[in-house]
Amino acid sequence: MKIVINKCYGGFGLSKEAYEYLGLTWDGYGYKYNDNRTDSKLVECVETLGNIASGSLAELKVVEIPDDVEWEIDDYDGIEWIAEVHRTWE
Repeated sequence: MKIVINKCYGGFGLSKEAYEYLGLTWDGYGYKYNDNRTDSKLVECVETLGNIASGSLAELKVVEIPDDVEWEIDDYDGIEWIAEVHRTWE
């Protein structure tokens, strides 16, 4: 499974070019898009456009993980990573 994440401080965001590639209306910032990060069109966009797909405060990357993993996106100050879901108690 392929998942799009952000790999720099700032946060997930798409460029105007990425919005156009996805057939979306540009919002002026690029942060409104936070739909399914496994969306095949989004993955294709990032793989095709490369760095051009990233918004001004983003560095988007496609990460591939095994299909049978239950996962979530975690982050610190906008830098994201994929983590396997596990149980926690407090």
